[in-house]
Amino acid sequence: MTHDMAHNRKATVLVVEDEDSIRLTLRDYLKRKGFDVVVASDGVGAIKQLLDNEVRVVVTDYRMDVLGGDYWIKFLSRFCGDLKVLITSGFLRPDFDIPFPVIYKPFDYSDLEARISELLGEDAPRR
Repeated sequence: MTHDMAHNRKATVLVVEDEDSIRLTLRDYLKRKGFDVVVASDGVGAIKQLLDNEVRVVVTDYRMDVLGGDYWIKFLSRFCGDLKVLITSGFLRPDFDIPFPVIYKPFDYSDLEARISELLGEDAPRR
């Protein structure tokens, strides 16, 4: 792993997911893979994390009760254009084009890790 790749691996990932079990197991998995991880259960909590941390990648659920869905995606697109964003969803039917890559639930955590690595410009992890 080059110095840049090692630096990317310590990149802070923000996981935004309203389902506790998914949010916490994904946090633990990504930490074991070498990422710094912060979490939020909705868009409002995510904004607080974005203000308090040097986040490089946002992995976010689409459907959340508080500041989720179309408005959350529009917020990320308009105000967080410098961040890498990956949308997760079990059901996605927005009224507009999603400007970020989407990974559909259920997904394998190693596939998500590979997508995060791609967003950071790393080679995909070897299996």
